[in-house]
Amino acid sequence: MITKEEIEKIVENMIDPFLHKSLLELGAVKDVKWDEEKEHASLKVAVAKLGSAYQIELQNEIVSALKEKGIKSVGLRFAELSSALVAEVWKESEATEKKPTYIAVASGKGGVGKSTVSVNLAVSLARLGKKVGLLDADIYGFSVPDMMGITKRPEVIKERIIPVERFGVKVISMGFFVEDNTPIIWRGPMLGKMLTSFLEEVEWGELDYLLLDLPPGTGDVALDVHTMLPTSKEIIVTTPHPTAAFVAARAGAMAMKTNHEILGVIENMSYFESSLTGEKEYVFGKGGGKKLANDLEVPILGELPLGQPDWNEEDFAPSVYQEKHPIGGKYQEIAERIIGVLEKSGNKVES
Repeated sequence: MITKEEIEKIVENMIDPFLHKSLLELGAVKDVKWDEEKEHASLKVAVAKLGSAYQIELQNEIVSALKEKGIKSVGLRFAELSSALVAEVWKESEATEKKPTYIAVASGKGGVGKSTVSVNLAVSLARLGKKVGLLDADIYGFSVPDMMGITKRPEVIKERIIPVERFGVKVISMGFFVEDNTPIIWRGPMLGKMLTSFLEEVEWGELDYLLLDLPPGTGDVALDVHTMLPTSKEIIVTTPHPTAAFVAARAGAMAMKTNHEILGVIENMSYFESSLTGEKEYVFGKGGGKKLANDLEVPILGELPLGQPDWNEEDFAPSVYQEKHPIGGKYQEIAERIIGVLEKSGNKVES
C-alpha cells in the first residue's frame, strides 16, 4: 500500500508547466494527507496564477499519476506562489536560457505575401522540430492571428504575457489586443514601446527561432527592429514584378546599412500552374526575385507559386499550407535550407 511519503515524492517530482521547475524546487507541495482506509489523498499545491490553463494542466497530471498508483480519490486545493518567487524564477531562466536566432521577414511594399511567408515559414520550422515564435510586428496591418485561425487570446500571468500556441508556433500580435478589428492610430514612439513590450514582456520560453513579420517598407517599426536586434537575420520577400523588386531593394539596403545579415530572397507569386494542363503562367512577369538577389548579392531561397491552401472547416487556418500540399512542400524545403545555414556557424547561403 502506498504511503504519504510516496505520494508527496510523486507530486514533488512533477514539473510546473509554466515555470518549468519541479514542484519540489518551488516548494509548491503542502499539506499532504493520506487516508489509507478510504484510499483518499488530499494536498495543496501552489501555482503561478490561480484559475489558469497551466493550473488545470497540472491538476490533471497530478490526479492521473496518483490514480495510476491505485489511489481511489484525490482532493486538490490550490494556492498562489509568491510574486517574489515567480520573479526570481523568471530572472534565473532569462539568465540561463538560450537566446533565439531572430529572423525578420521584410518587404519593400505591401501585397507581396510577406505575412503569408512569415506564417508558413514559422509553421514549417516547427514541423521540423524547432521551437519557434512568431511576432506579428506589423502593428497597423496585423493579420497573423486571422491567417493562422487563432481565436484564443494570450493570458497574462504575473504581468507577463503568455503567447498563444498554434501549429507548434508561439504567436503574439497587436491583433490580440484590439476589439473588432479596430484600426490602430499611433505615432512612432508608441510603436516602439509596443515592440519593446512584445520582445521583453512576453514569456517566449526557450526558442530556437523568433520570426518577426515586419510591416512593409522602411518605417518606424523596421528602424526599431534594427536598433533593438542588431544581430537579427533578414529575409526579403518580393514578387517577380520589376517594381516590387525595385521597392524591395530599399528594405535590403536598410538591412545592409545596419549590418543585418540577409539570408536571402523569397520570390512569392512566381507563377500560376494549371491543375488541368500543368502549364505555368507567369502572371506577374519573370526575373524580379533573381534581379533583387543579384543586386543584394544573396541567394534565392525559394520561388513560391500562386495557389490556395487546402481548407479544413473543422480546424480553419485560411493561410497555412498543409505539409502534403505542393506549396507546403516548397516552404518545407526553404525552412530546411534556412536551418542548414543557421546551424553551420559562419556559413552563408550559397546561390
